[in-house]
Amino acid sequence: MKNLYCHSFFLAALAIFHVSAAPPPSPLPSAANDFLDAHNEARGSVGVQPLRWSPQLASTTSRLARYQRDKTGCQFANLTAGKYGANQLRALGAAVTPRMVVEEWVSQKQFYNHTDNTCVPNHRCGVYTQIVWRKTVEVGCAQAKCDKEGASLTICFYYPPGNYVGESPY
Repeated sequence: MKNLYCHSFFLAALAIFHVSAAPPPSPLPSAANDFLDAHNEARGSVGVQPLRWSPQLASTTSRLARYQRDKTGCQFANLTAGKYGANQLRALGAAVTPRMVVEEWVSQKQFYNHTDNTCVPNHRCGVYTQIVWRKTVEVGCAQAKCDKEGASLTICFYYPPGNYVGESPY
């Protein structure tokens, strides 16, 4: 019995060492935290669960933003055939922070009527409703700056996508 106890203790100590020896998750870059915090503040204000940052979506948006920068001078990307929900913002002049971009998108909330799931006529609400879409769990974003054009382009992808006709976002 003494031998069994020592063996069990050794296995438990080894398991503790193995768990504690695992590297801690790497912290998100500052811009990723800013995007994520701003999204989750908007979601929290309507009682929707927070999003997780997706390195895969961030990588995909980064490639697309760089392509748009290099080939189109930061013009909007064609996102109609994508498998993700998407928001994008083209800004002229001064640099925009991730928080400023998300706050611009969230400003559409003033035109959204949750009671009947409609948008005020002659306004758009789809960018806002994608942010607060309850079934979406991941987001990844990237920005590109086009110095020659004095513009920047921000793109965020969401998974799973939202904005299904007839469905309320939350």
